[in-house]
Amino acid sequence: MPKGADAPRDQLPQVAVAGRSNVGKSSLINWILRQPLARVAKEPGRTRGLGFFLVNRRFYVVDLPGYGFARVSQQLRAEWGREIHRFLVDSDRLAGVVCLLDIRIGPTPLDQELQRMLVDAGRERLVVLTKADKVGRSARAAMQRTVQNDLGLPKPPLAVSVKSGEGRKELLAELSRLLAMQTEKQRSDGDGTEEADQ
Repeated sequence: MPKGADAPRDQLPQVAVAGRSNVGKSSLINWILRQPLARVAKEPGRTRGLGFFLVNRRFYVVDLPGYGFARVSQQLRAEWGREIHRFLVDSDRLAGVVCLLDIRIGPTPLDQELQRMLVDAGRERLVVLTKADKVGRSARAAMQRTVQNDLGLPKPPLAVSVKSGEGRKELLAELSRLLAMQTEKQRSDGDGTEEADQ
């Protein structure tokens, strides 16, 4: 499991992507970046560390291990939990967390636990419903309302589909918003990113 010393040492902002195993996390990362960076495994729960992907020398996408299905020991699972919690709570480069939910399933207890952690830590969260092509329009709208209410979101979550391409533009716009907010925060804190560009 990567420790703090293994994370990038530059000042560039980071956006983490989290979700249950088998929610389509690696596929979504590759779809957004249009590069096969995240490994798409046939068996869920194969991501076993924090993956940092540098994008256009401007920011990092951080691939978090999926939760819920990993066939690992309780000790390793506990270590993952501690290390990920430390990263999500303490990282001063983290612009926000993209939280993926399967649109056919909605929030599970583990998803809700992650949401509580992010809210308690004061983190920006962007909830995204994956696999939107798998349900009809009415079912999609109903799930968006349910998730908004259950997770206390200010607006309905985005619905995206890697297969159909739907929602990519909107998701990119939201990522840009998070990154702009983080860049402004770092500047106001007197911790600009100029040295990272040299």
